[in-house]
Amino acid sequence: MSSTYNLSQVSREVVDLFLTFPQRNEFIPVETGDKEIKILLQNEASLPMADFLSWKLGMNVITEIVDEEEFYPLLEQALTVWEEESAVESEGDAEDGDGGQDLLGWSHDDAPIVRLVNKTLHQAISTGASDIHFEGQGNGFVVRYRQDGVLKAVKRLDKGLQPTVIARIKVMGEMDVAESRKPQDGRIFLKLGQKEVDVRVSTIPTMSGEKAVLRILDRSKNILNLEDLGLKGKDLELFRTVLAQPHGIVLVTGPTGSGKTTSLYAGLSELPRDDKNIVTVEDPVEYQLSGINQVQVNKAAGMTFATTIRSFLRQDPDIILVGEIRDQETASTAVQASLTGHLVLSTLHTNDAATAVTRMLDMGIEPFLLASSLSLVLGQRLVRVNCKHCSRERDVAENTFKLFENMADLPHKQSSGAGCEHCNFTGFSGRRGIYELIPVTEEIRGLIMDVASSDKIKAYAKEMGHESMVDHGIRLVREGVTTLEEVVRVTKL
Repeated sequence: MSSTYNLSQVSREVVDLFLTFPQRNEFIPVETGDKEIKILLQNEASLPMADFLSWKLGMNVITEIVDEEEFYPLLEQALTVWEEESAVESEGDAEDGDGGQDLLGWSHDDAPIVRLVNKTLHQAISTGASDIHFEGQGNGFVVRYRQDGVLKAVKRLDKGLQPTVIARIKVMGEMDVAESRKPQDGRIFLKLGQKEVDVRVSTIPTMSGEKAVLRILDRSKNILNLEDLGLKGKDLELFRTVLAQPHGIVLVTGPTGSGKTTSLYAGLSELPRDDKNIVTVEDPVEYQLSGINQVQVNKAAGMTFATTIRSFLRQDPDIILVGEIRDQETASTAVQASLTGHLVLSTLHTNDAATAVTRMLDMGIEPFLLASSLSLVLGQRLVRVNCKHCSRERDVAENTFKLFENMADLPHKQSSGAGCEHCNFTGFSGRRGIYELIPVTEEIRGLIMDVASSDKIKAYAKEMGHESMVDHGIRLVREGVTTLEEVVRVTKL
């Protein structure tokens, strides 16, 4: 829709007046004539703003209500067109802001650095980025977004802007601006229209100056169901069956950003919550789900994963979700909770499902306790999905075959995207999970008791007909969902 309007043709008088409104995130002037102005609204509640703008200018007003999906991209484009971006490049002095939380609330009165940071955050959230990296590279200062799991440079700025941009981020995150010699952590709460976003900030000194990484947690995003995530057939049935059990431990494994918490919440969203007491302890709380009690880890107040789980046990819980098992104390407490009649869901950082068993044993959990409590281990990764607009069938490159151990089972043709405006010329749009599930049967319990290696557990699971993540990925390649190169990239063959 944004291509329908030539925003640069909106009169300067209208633009300057519009930018003075605190509520300028609620309406957009898109066309002006001699005696008439057209304004787009997100909802009817913004009609008074449009009427006031019309009255101030002495012009007739035409209003149109559009969907949020259309409104915010056009608003971002409008503000980009109307702001003087060149001022950001030329001005190196940053003024201390008030940590303003409304991303759509910038104006010409703001310091250039404030506008730069706000615009960067706005663009990242609007395009679905999960992380923003502000970092020095040689003689430059680069901004990179992680989208669909891949980092991409989106802005290259003057090196002189680095200290002031990092300082602005620290102000927003309520961090020590004067301290640049040691790492710091902060937190920013943002508003993008009706959307609330939690941003976790981490800064660290490097040889190229301070680097800041911002992780974006959109609390308003919908929780996907298990089928949308990519679980199908017998794997989906197995996962749902285990979640319906009254006790045990369910572990979801994978690296950071592989969608582990998303999978657990997708499972929780399918469970009846009226007759169950479901509690979570997380760091941070990534999703908001009605009918459950969520607790944020607060180490300063003594609320660690382990201490919070012990407190939960006095709250008559049915299901306990632990954001991550990081140490022996948390692992031991989770095992004890499961053995006393509770279903415990948690995540673990391991390369595959089978390694989760040896990782728990390495943390000091006795084999007989782990064998008695563990119900299911799910390993997962996220592969990028081929863009439906530019995806075409192509021959698989010879070099790709050499990356797999068993080349006989590989397809010789695959669908892949060439890149177009719909996928930002990447060839991919969105992500989907590839999984491997290992249910803890009597045979697996015996292997755990014998402290078997992860290779033995993996081999037995394959004998029982459970496909690996690589097998699942190859199946998606045959279905035209993704590419063999993507499977290699995320599974690290």
